[in-house]
Amino acid sequence: MKYQDDNHYIDRVLGGDISAYALLVAKHKNLVFSIALKILNNREDAEEIAQDSFLKAFQALKTFERKSKFSTWLYRIVYNASISKTRKKRLELVPMDNYIIHNYSEDDVAGGIDEIEPEEQKAMIELAMERLTDDESLLITLFYKGENSIEDISNITGLSMSNVKVRLHRIRKKLHDELALMMNRALN
Repeated sequence: MKYQDDNHYIDRVLGGDISAYALLVAKHKNLVFSIALKILNNREDAEEIAQDSFLKAFQALKTFERKSKFSTWLYRIVYNASISKTRKKRLELVPMDNYIIHNYSEDDVAGGIDEIEPEEQKAMIELAMERLTDDESLLITLFYKGENSIEDISNITGLSMSNVKVRLHRIRKKLHDELALMMNRALN
């Protein structure tokens, strides 16, 4: 389904057509759930936070000032609610070790990619993504899947824009190194 601009639905909801909010939910539900799941690592908790966040956004819709995109505002609500839930549960997150591979250039990786079947390429990317920490996975998801700008991600996470850029660079480097290692194993 091709969705219209979020402001169209917001205007309809504020004009009394509350059924238009269902279209906003449908448009953003996948990424809202993904954000919550990346932070909480629990499907049930993520579903609860997603529902609560949509409800909270609906109840506060008339206070939305449109200084940022609706999605940025909504994702910030989800992010804050998810972080609050983790604090309440006092979960301890242990960062994964960084894998650093120095012996491979980008040309080595790019040259070998043609020798690997598309299904295997996809599996390698998924495996490399699983090795990211929750914070790293969240940033990559917001940037690539959610197509959010650096500024939007900064607003959602509360990180400075330069911090978001640096973290995205490090995450891409980490993914590159991990994929290079996997490709070397696959080709040897």
